Amino acid sequence: MRPNRFPPARGVFLLSAFALVMLSGPAFASKGQSASGGNPCRGRDALLAILDRPTVGDSSCAVRSGRVVVEAGYAYSSLYPPASGHGQIYPQLELRFGLSHDNEFVFLPAERILAPQADGYTASVIGLKHEIDVSPAWQFAAESLVTLPSGDPNQGSAGTGIAVNGIASWSPNSTVGLSLMVGVTSDTEPTNLGGGRYASFNPDGVVTWEFVPNLQLYAEVYGQTHTGVGQGSGYDADGGIQILVSRDFELDFEAGTRLSGQLGGFSHYVGAGLGLEF
Repeated sequence: MRPNRFPPARGVFLLSAFALVMLSGPAFASKGQSASGGNPCRGRDALLAILDRPTVGDSSCAVRSGRVVVEAGYAYSSLYPPASGHGQIYPQLELRFGLSHDNEFVFLPAERILAPQADGYTASVIGLKHEIDVSPAWQFAAESLVTLPSGDPNQGSAGTGIAVNGIASWSPNSTVGLSLMVGVTSDTEPTNLGGGRYASFNPDGVVTWEFVPNLQLYAEVYGQTHTGVGQGSGYDADGGIQILVSRDFELDFEAGTRLSGQLGGFSHYVGAGLGLEF
């Protein structure tokens, strides 16, 4: 769900973060999987299983009842086409509140996007997630997100956007995770781009490898069938490393690249972030 976007050269605004329906658990589940094969959402290293970042997709784990997870980051990109210059996006803030019965409330405040001729603030998002544990190796979640009609005319949302996500995760062993993500969204472009509405189907796939304790590599490919009004499909890829500094503190570093289309509006980018649990 984490936004990973910059203004495309033609100004198409993408709420790609809210478009993704994920089978993301395995990607993060392997990080939190205990040697005894316990549920990664509740293990000693569960923070790496619970975090949504640094991938675009979300975790299948809900934050535990009474707990709060804060995620934030920064990204710097070369925009697409190459002559478009460079962009920055921050603070990529996500606030997640654990509720009873394996439910979670999420709030994504507006982000600042700095880019030539397209500076602005994005729309805010709220949502609910419900976690369903099938076995230590399999977790599922249902998630609904609402993009509020907010933000500024350059980068905000002219109307209300909706995403309905199904999330499933699989950890075949304690070090490797695999995921496949699918979902549907209905979003609107910023006012200065006409405020038109478009729908999209959004796949996402992730693989992770915990090559040493508390260090996890990941790679992700994701896309949308429509990236804006009258626009076709777009696909991107990213990868990086997650470092569990302590039980409640995570750092991550990432890089991403455009594969096709104008999803996110970048040619490539680098970024860093963190996750905290209270």
